[in-house]
Amino acid sequence: MSRTEDTESLQDLGRASIQIIHDLKNQLNGLKLYATFLRRRIEKSERPPDEQETVLKLISGLDRAASDLSTLVDFGREMELKRQPGFEVSKVLRNLCSSFQNGEAEVVCESDAESIQGEFDHSRLTDAFRWLFAGAIKFKGREDEAGAVNVSLKTDNDNAVIEWSGLRKLDHDPFRSFAGSDEIRLSLARKIIENHGGSAEVADHKFVVVLPLSGSQPI
Repeated sequence: MSRTEDTESLQDLGRASIQIIHDLKNQLNGLKLYATFLRRRIEKSERPPDEQETVLKLISGLDRAASDLSTLVDFGREMELKRQPGFEVSKVLRNLCSSFQNGEAEVVCESDAESIQGEFDHSRLTDAFRWLFAGAIKFKGREDEAGAVNVSLKTDNDNAVIEWSGLRKLDHDPFRSFAGSDEIRLSLARKIIENHGGSAEVADHKFVVVLPLSGSQPI
């Protein structure tokens, strides 16, 4: 098989996979409707609490599976960015840091500038940062190794460099894996960042993201 034929076969497989995943998601949504109907019947008939809890867990699992499939479809499609100037990298990170500090894990953020701006797709990049926070918390070190996830932002020439440190030693690269919900989203986060001309890597117990600021200067 020639290189051209091999590439075309992979593209066909990719398109078919996206369609299959889309169909599976529709089936899961159908199952969720049945489960929701069952939950309402159980609530009206005053069934034991453990039965209600079981149905709620079923609905939550279906939601999670459908969300994972949506992320896979998004990953498989060609990405179109809607870049806009004035994306406050430092402000978005501070806001996300505050929201994640309200959880069980300790998150500490620091920056070497009050404001660092760039021309990015605001929605896409915010999602990527959110998934990086969630992934770093999932993979953070044990209590006897590291008590917190530390997030730092600095500038290096015309780049913003963001690090999520305090992670345990990983036996796989979560940016290139689909082994779980967090890995699926971290893989998409890497794709979003790379489409902005940047990079996302695992290095020495931390996530490292480099984003070109397109000539924007830290304030």
